[in-house]
Amino acid sequence: MKSEPDAFGIDDLARVRIEPWTGVRNYQARNTMRDLMRVGDAVLFYHSNATPPGVAGLARVVKTGVVDATQFDPASPYYDPGSTRDAPRWICVDVAFERKLDRLIALDELRANPGLDGMVLLARGSRLSVQPVTAAHYQVVLAMEGRAATSTTTAPAKTKAKAKTKTTAKAVTTAKPGARAQPAAKAPATAKPRSKATAAATRKRSPRA
Repeated sequence: MKSEPDAFGIDDLARVRIEPWTGVRNYQARNTMRDLMRVGDAVLFYHSNATPPGVAGLARVVKTGVVDATQFDPASPYYDPGSTRDAPRWICVDVAFERKLDRLIALDELRANPGLDGMVLLARGSRLSVQPVTAAHYQVVLAMEGRAATSTTTAPAKTKAKAKTKTTAKAVTTAKPGARAQPAAKAPATAKPRSKATAAATRKRSPRA
C-alpha cells in the first residue's frame, strides 16, 4: 500500500496505530481491498512521491468491509456525489501499524533484486496505490532489510589516507524503531490479501489511484 510521507507516512501510522485506508478512487485498487484482503494480511507500507521512494514499514489488515466515510463528505477531496449510504461505492480496510523498517528499502534497490521479478509494484506503468504482493516477494523484501543497501548511484570518492595518521573506523548501528513487534507474515494465496497475498500501499491526500 503506497502513501506519500508528507501526507500520511509510516510515522503517522505509528502515531495513530490504526487507520482506515480511505481516499482510494480507483476501482481496481478498491476491489483489491474489498474482495481480496483478509483480516491478518500483512502489508508493505510504501512511501511514494518521496526521495527516494521505497518500502518504509510494515502494517497489517485488522478490519475489512469498511465503508470509506470520505465519499459522503462534501468538504473532503475524496467526496463522491454519486455514491449513496444505501449503496456506497468505496470500500476500504483498516490497517494497523506493525513496525518501521530499520532502513527504507528504495525502489531502485527493489528493482535490482532478481528475487522480485514479477512483482506488481515493479511492473512498467504500475501506479495503483494498492497492489498485490505474493508471500515469496514479501519475504524477499523483509530479507533485504538486514542487508546493506545496494546503491545504483556513483560511489563517493575515496578519501586519501593521511601520512602518520591511523584512523580506526567504528561500526555504526542504526537504532531500530521499537514501535511494534511484527507478527509473522501469513502466506499470501491471491493478489493482495495479507494472509494469502500481501500488499504494497500509497496514501495520498488527492484521490488515490
